[in-house]
Amino acid sequence: MNGIVLFGDVIRSRRDSPGSTTWLRALAAELGEAYSPSERLASFDFTQGDELQGLLDASVDPVGAVVRGWLHPARRPMRWVVVSGSVDPGEGPATQRTGDAFLRARDLLSIATTRRDGLLMATGDSDTDRLLDGLAPLLPELLADLTPRQRIIARLILVDGLKRSEAAETLNVSRATISVAADRAHVRAIGRLATSLWTIFAAGQEAAQLNDG
Repeated sequence: MNGIVLFGDVIRSRRDSPGSTTWLRALAAELGEAYSPSERLASFDFTQGDELQGLLDASVDPVGAVVRGWLHPARRPMRWVVVSGSVDPGEGPATQRTGDAFLRARDLLSIATTRRDGLLMATGDSDTDRLLDGLAPLLPELLADLTPRQRIIARLILVDGLKRSEAAETLNVSRATISVAADRAHVRAIGRLATSLWTIFAAGQEAAQLNDG
């Protein structure tokens, strides 16, 4: 069975282990609502108070989970990896599952930690993965540069799917105020990059399956 494994590791979690646990519980709950049961091969869960784990169907966009994590109001800095591959059949949350994709995700998380990259992605197709290796870390770099106010606006637009006029109404400000803030935050570029990463990742999954066949 193929699937997409997500690991989200809280950076410097040991400095506030209870706070990290509270954060991961909130994030796991949000992602559980964002992805329907048919899109999840296992429920989101976390382990040791510092690492979120998820398992999605191979047809589902995993990049949205990363964007949600970075734009969450209570966010804590995290390092993410997204890996496509085989997973063992089973039941229970992602923390109780295993398979090749989980092993590769663990290795990739070690690489991300060493390189201090906020996001790494791998499909198993070498050409695609070289491209993703250069592009994927750019997404969290853009998201990390947002001010608290910009994160609020970016979340309304990118996560909640509101138009700029609707975001302005929600925040009780003018549309011009939202437009200026969104442009300075490069919200459109962030959205385009997230979409492009998923497009490339999906193509890599298809190429990897053809190579295996």
